[in-house]
Amino acid sequence: MKVISAVLLVAVFWSQEWKSALSDSIIHIGAIFDESARKDDEVFRLAVADLNLNNEILETEKITISVEFVDGNNPFQAVQEACELMNRGILALVSSIGCMSAGSLQTLADAMHIPHLFIQRSTAGTPRSACPLTSRLPGTDDYTLMVRPPVYLNEVIMQVVSEYSWQKFILFYDSDFDIRGIEDFLDRTSQQGMDVSLQKVESNINMMITSLFRTMRVEELHRYRDTLRRAVLFMSPATAKAFITEVVETNLVAFDCHWILINEEISDYDLQELVMKSIGRLTLVRQTFPMPQNTTQRCVKHNHRINNSLCDPKNPRSQQLEITNRYIYDTVLLLANTFHRKLEDRKWHSMASLSCIRKTSKPWQGGKSMLDTVKKFGVSGLTSFLEFTDNGTNPNIFFEILGTNYGEDRGRGVSRLATWDPVHGLNGTLTDRKLENNMRGVVLRVVTVLEEPFVMVSENVLGKPKKYQGYSIDVLDALSNYLGFKYEIYVAPDHKYGSLQPDGQWNGLMGELVFKRADVGLSALTITPERESVVDFTTRYMDYSVGVLLRKAERTVDMFACLAPFDLSLWACIAGTVLLIGILVYLLNWLNPPRLPMGSVSSTTLYNSMWFVYGSFVQQGGEVPYTTLATRMMMGFWWMFALIVISSYTANLAAFLTITRIENSIQSLQDLSKQTELPYGTVLDSAVYDQVRSKAMNPFERDPMYSQMWRMINRTGGGENNVEESKEGIRKVKYGRFGFVWDAAVLEYVANNDEDCSFYTVSNTAPDRGYGIAMQHGSPYRDIFSQRILELQQNGDMDILKLKWWPKDSPCDLYGSVQTRQRGNALDIHSFAGVFCVLAAGVVLSCLIAMVESWWSRRKGSRVPSKETQADGPSARQAADPCPHSPNEHPLGLGGQTQNQTPNTANTNVPTATHYQPPACCDIPCALIVQHSYEPTNPSELAPKMRMTTFTTSPPTPRLYIQ
Repeated sequence: MKVISAVLLVAVFWSQEWKSALSDSIIHIGAIFDESARKDDEVFRLAVADLNLNNEILETEKITISVEFVDGNNPFQAVQEACELMNRGILALVSSIGCMSAGSLQTLADAMHIPHLFIQRSTAGTPRSACPLTSRLPGTDDYTLMVRPPVYLNEVIMQVVSEYSWQKFILFYDSDFDIRGIEDFLDRTSQQGMDVSLQKVESNINMMITSLFRTMRVEELHRYRDTLRRAVLFMSPATAKAFITEVVETNLVAFDCHWILINEEISDYDLQELVMKSIGRLTLVRQTFPMPQNTTQRCVKHNHRINNSLCDPKNPRSQQLEITNRYIYDTVLLLANTFHRKLEDRKWHSMASLSCIRKTSKPWQGGKSMLDTVKKFGVSGLTSFLEFTDNGTNPNIFFEILGTNYGEDRGRGVSRLATWDPVHGLNGTLTDRKLENNMRGVVLRVVTVLEEPFVMVSENVLGKPKKYQGYSIDVLDALSNYLGFKYEIYVAPDHKYGSLQPDGQWNGLMGELVFKRADVGLSALTITPERESVVDFTTRYMDYSVGVLLRKAERTVDMFACLAPFDLSLWACIAGTVLLIGILVYLLNWLNPPRLPMGSVSSTTLYNSMWFVYGSFVQQGGEVPYTTLATRMMMGFWWMFALIVISSYTANLAAFLTITRIENSIQSLQDLSKQTELPYGTVLDSAVYDQVRSKAMNPFERDPMYSQMWRMINRTGGGENNVEESKEGIRKVKYGRFGFVWDAAVLEYVANNDEDCSFYTVSNTAPDRGYGIAMQHGSPYRDIFSQRILELQQNGDMDILKLKWWPKDSPCDLYGSVQTRQRGNALDIHSFAGVFCVLAAGVVLSCLIAMVESWWSRRKGSRVPSKETQADGPSARQAADPCPHSPNEHPLGLGGQTQNQTPNTANTNVPTATHYQPPACCDIPCALIVQHSYEPTNPSELAPKMRMTTFTTSPPTPRLYIQ
């Protein structure tokens, strides 16, 4: 009984309210707002008031409203309030709540046929996520119209990140953001190979940052700083301002950071505050509404004038409008125009109160007609143009992309970079033209390591900054001339490229970049995965490969190089052949002595035979005539043998004195790894050291060649064969037996510029890495530098710079393993020193023999008759002769005359001869002494008397004296 009384009382109350509404107007609009959105209610009432003052739209009709506030996360409360509004006889329902309650209102509106204009509202100003509204049955109408366009944040942020060519960044989102709203974006970045990290920003940001410093190690904190250099923020403007302020004050970001904040609801006031609080580069993506520049046209829309406080951009109230406020105003304006058309068509369908409780209650009969009229026409308002498609969505949405340039100064100007809409996509470019084409005023701090020919000191004047030159310096100058920046260069304190230490920190050049003491790292710096994990690299500007520097086999100074064409055994055979042929010639002549003519002074002794054979061998001829057939036959073959030997010697001597035929066995890295006689190594803890170790020990990229090399390099823990600097390794190669494994480009330059051309290089033919310019992780200059390097390579300028340091017409043979003479060089004294030594030895020996012969001649001088003895006649000679003469010896004159006969007086100048027979008692051959004397008859002639004595070893013959 009590329940029935309560129901009747409620029915009477609703009836009285409905009659009161009808007495004022037949146009009744209901609204449900989030209890935190009081501003929506204010704008809603302001829009109704403006329309009630406009007699051109509703004429004499007025709009009445009923507004209810609910908890956005309480769908039951939202449905209860909506039922109450329907019982009051509303013609349309306007809601500005979250997605959780919107789904329940959608179901209720579809059941009661009440047009429901839903304006999605995000919680606490965070970016929107798509509402998963309730699916409906096929053939049924959807009475819920989405006033706000669908969420396009995934498409916009993907376009922006792609334009910036980001491959690694972090995404921050606040606690009120629904992470499910960017699932599509994360899937697309994963498909494109982007490295995206996610981190939730807690409400207490200060405590969050403090915990980072307390829990992270130094190395982890540095890596986190590098991660923050490129970030995307999905958070409300208020949270973004607090977060940016905190990270800037704690020095977690530097001026070269680049952050993107995306949120549809970023007001101009929020924009200015964000720019003031941030450093580096800031890009903002927000929703915009195209408006005419003329204020009159902006405020007057067709037959309605919008309140100046809302349409004038200079009005403070207009600047503080939220996006939901704008859509609420346009929604009321759209409903008013719909009611106006319904009144003109006289198709108005009045409605009685609807009950959500009764199962037998029927939906509103005019709901379908009202829905079609709302979807058929659009209206211009604060959101540019509001209309609906057949599926009940608003297709009109525009985004503007605003940005600042890099810099440490706060309060920089903001400019529009591009716009985006679903139809045309990105309109404009996000490239920072000022940074790309004009970096004037930017001073970069460059850290380097001296490495020929990449970086070298060209001038070092006391009290002035050092000047540098080299291939890498030329590349940096080319970039500086094009982009307009300046740089300050210094050498790494420890003169190392840098490696990861046991304590987790980097040293050397890499450490300077990791600890933010330098902006750019430049030298013969190779791009490795370990280095890329902590710094950014530009595209490679030169290929890299591993090589080894070796010392060429030297041409040793051989004083007896003239003997080199023949082996020692061959020389011994030739000398023995000369002796053998000489003995054979003597024996042949002894067996068959030749007939010598009268007066011949030659004889076929063993000495003369040897001399003749040697003279014919050296092509100087001989003195002894050989008339026998056997001897001549042997000498003919001997001369042919001598001709072949001398010709072969001459040809081979020329080749040996021109090119030293010494070959080295190491012609590749494989040859180097297989041998163990020559020690080799590299710079300890360098990129080459790490590469050899990785390819030797990593099971995924193990190479047998590098495994063998690692055994030699890592001998005794790496301290035996490795060096601290590359210059030390080059010195060990030059002055010792050592092979230096290092960058092939550096080694080629060293070998090419060595004064003695004593080096040669061996390297891999296929480069597997490259040289790049290192920058701080997340540096804004990497993409710009890489683009310019590609342009230099395409234009051929990079090849011109390379030829300056690696010319093609090299004075040294970089790949030959021996030192060879250059074409046209004369032979030096070392090649013929042995010949001169042999000649000097012959001269000395000849002098010694001459001295011995002189001594021997003086000793036997007493046995030779003097001139006085010869002048006294036969009696004196007989007295001096040790052998007694026969008493029957009769000296005879020439022509058979005796000495006692009278000489021919007609020819007084004819010499006379005395002939005597030596005694038979001499047991040794007596010497035949022939003396010739000539005495002129004319006393005035000055020619002295001439005598000649000839000694022979012939058998005893009569002695003939000629006077």
